[in-house]
Amino acid sequence: MAQKTETARYDFDTIIDRHHTDCLKYDFGMERKGRTDLLPLWVADMDFRLPEEVLLELKARIDHGIFGYTDPKEGYFEALNHWFRKHYHYTVEPGWVTVGPGVVYGLATCVRAFTKPGDAILIQQPVYYPFGEVIQDNGRQLVNSQLKLQAGHYQIDFDDFERKIEEYKVKLYLLCNPHNPAGRVWTREELTRIGDICLKHDVLIVSDEIHCDFIYPGHEFHSFLTMDPKYRSHLCVLHSPSKTFNIAGLQVANAIIPDETLRARYKKENAAAGYSQANVLGLTALESVYTRGEEWYQELLSYINGNLSFVRAYLTEYLPELKLIEPEGTYLLWIDFSGLGLSETGLQELITDKAKIWLDSGSIFGPQTAQFERFNIACPRSIVKQAFEQLREAVSELKRNRC
Repeated sequence: MAQKTETARYDFDTIIDRHHTDCLKYDFGMERKGRTDLLPLWVADMDFRLPEEVLLELKARIDHGIFGYTDPKEGYFEALNHWFRKHYHYTVEPGWVTVGPGVVYGLATCVRAFTKPGDAILIQQPVYYPFGEVIQDNGRQLVNSQLKLQAGHYQIDFDDFERKIEEYKVKLYLLCNPHNPAGRVWTREELTRIGDICLKHDVLIVSDEIHCDFIYPGHEFHSFLTMDPKYRSHLCVLHSPSKTFNIAGLQVANAIIPDETLRARYKKENAAAGYSQANVLGLTALESVYTRGEEWYQELLSYINGNLSFVRAYLTEYLPELKLIEPEGTYLLWIDFSGLGLSETGLQELITDKAKIWLDSGSIFGPQTAQFERFNIACPRSIVKQAFEQLREAVSELKRNRC
């Protein structure tokens, strides 16, 4: 197992057993896959323990012993703006923020607040599968403008993007930035083109920015809140620390809506869903991680970048048929398996039955990417190594059987 460097304060190498904690990632193999022998690198959930300074604050809140209705006060918004200002050079007004249990909840609330049944909503596949679910489950029309993969790099087909908006009279656009699973971090120029097209056709933009804290060297994240203020009349940004600090189970996220009219519509739909006060420990956690988690976060980024370097080198040396889509952001890797020449069923048999790893199949992100698999590398490097060694042995067996 790799050792911490002399300058590292935090330990990301130790494997913490998460079994028997009702953990979705590790404890639901039978319910989800019909077996319990798979190494899980699927759901976007990290295997790292929070820093002790954050845990102490959570413990202090628990030791108080009372967990009644709780709303955010000044400290919450100060912590939020401390993080936004330090990392992305913007701040938000407290009045812009509606707290909720999660970003997917925010996506669904936006769908209901800003569109009517039957309205068209545009997404860009391959994309995080709840984007499509919140559209179709709420009786809206899903319109896809497929991202183009050119020379190992995903791009927006802006001609198709605008044509689909016009043809289907799209009312709402769900943007994923950084993009999951393609790993793109959209440039300021791309976001400007998106914003201008949406303003031209009166399309509202919902920007899911949950992965914004995972950006690889050489790339820069731009929140839509840092773009020209003219877009704010058509904008909702969804944000949460749940990926950065792995606190999804504490259920805290923010819908940031500068425009008063849009915000009123969102709040009305939020109230209609029966949601009011947030999880008290989620509120505490957000304040704590954004004020005390910086050093841990920086070491985390370095560690995940090391995991990426390991995977990149491993594929080059041992699995050249697999093609990594070089990520610009997120801790999720998008890998093309089409070089193995397998059917979709054959690929899933290779991954599950032979390699015995649990991944998110590319088909759930869109029908055109069934030959891809999504890997979560936010775990100790020894687990990443084990997964790829199991995959290497499975591919070697496949080749032997073909001879």
